[in-house]
Amino acid sequence: MDKVAVLIPCYNESITIERVVRDYRRVLPEAVIYVYDNNSTDGTDRIARDAGAIVRYEYRQGKGNVIRSMFRDIEAQCYLMIDGDDTYPAEDAPQMIDLVLNKGVDMVIGDRLSSTYFTENKRPFHNSGNLVVRGLINRLFRSNVKDIMTGYRAFSRLFVKSFPVLSKGFEIETEMTIHALDKNFLLEEVPVSYRDRPTGSESKLNTVSDGVKVLKTIMNLFRDYKPLLFFTTLSVICVISALALFIPVLLEYFATGLVLRFPTLIVSGVLATIGILLWICGLILHVTVKKHRQLYEILLNQISIGR
Repeated sequence: MDKVAVLIPCYNESITIERVVRDYRRVLPEAVIYVYDNNSTDGTDRIARDAGAIVRYEYRQGKGNVIRSMFRDIEAQCYLMIDGDDTYPAEDAPQMIDLVLNKGVDMVIGDRLSSTYFTENKRPFHNSGNLVVRGLINRLFRSNVKDIMTGYRAFSRLFVKSFPVLSKGFEIETEMTIHALDKNFLLEEVPVSYRDRPTGSESKLNTVSDGVKVLKTIMNLFRDYKPLLFFTTLSVICVISALALFIPVLLEYFATGLVLRFPTLIVSGVLATIGILLWICGLILHVTVKKHRQLYEILLNQISIGR
C-alpha cells in the first residue's frame, strides 16, 4: 500500500502533463504518481510515463469514470487528486496531505475561490457558475463550503473506499462534496493558489452542457439525500395551488349557494391529492434514507477494521 498516491485524470494534456508530474515529484518525493489516460490522442500517456508517472488507462470517457477506476484500483493511506492542466501549484500539497495523515481529515478541499481564481480564470461564466453552485449546495445542505467544484482534493482511504461514484463526467466534484456533507465526513478547506491554463492548453469543460449537468446532479442528489424536504417542497407548491383555485369557488358558493366552476373545483381537488401523496412519498423515502445511512455507518466500521 502506498503512503501517498497522487491521482491525475488526463484527457489530451500533452502541453502541461510533464510539468505537473515533475512538480509533484519534486514536492512529494515519497508519493507514487498515477496518471490515468482517458483516450488521449496527443501522446499524453507517453509524456507522463517519461516524466516518471505510472500510467494506466480508462477507456470509458468522462472524469467520473476515471475517478471510479482510480478509487477502485489504488491502495493508499492518503490520496491527492489533481488535474493535469497545471492550474494547481504543487506547493500546497504537503499541507493538504498532512491534514489527512496526521489530523484524520477525510476530505481536504483545495479552495481556489478564496485566493486567485477570479483574477486568473478568464472564463466569466465559470466564475458565476461556481458561485451559483456554491450557493445552492450551502443553502440546501446547511453548510459553508467555499469551493464546491475544485479538482484539487486530498482524501483518506476510508472516504475513497466507501464513496459510491455515480457521475460519469465533470459533475463528480459536486457529487463528492454533497456525499461528504451528507455522511458527516470530516472536511477542511485549504486556500490554494490557482493559475489559468498556459497558452495552447484548452479546457475540456463545456460551460453550458456541463453546467446543466452539474445543476441536474445537485437536484438529483438533493432528492436522493433529503427526500422529505424535497417532496415536502413540491407538496406545499401543490397544496398552495389547490387552495388558490379552491378559495374563489368556495366564496362563490357562500355567496350564491351554487358551485359555478366544477372543472376548477376538480382540478383543485386533484392538486391537493397530489400534494398529500408527494408528502407521503417523502416521508417513506426519509425513513428509507435513514436506514441506508445506518447501514453505511456499519460499512465504514468494516472498512476501518480492515485497514
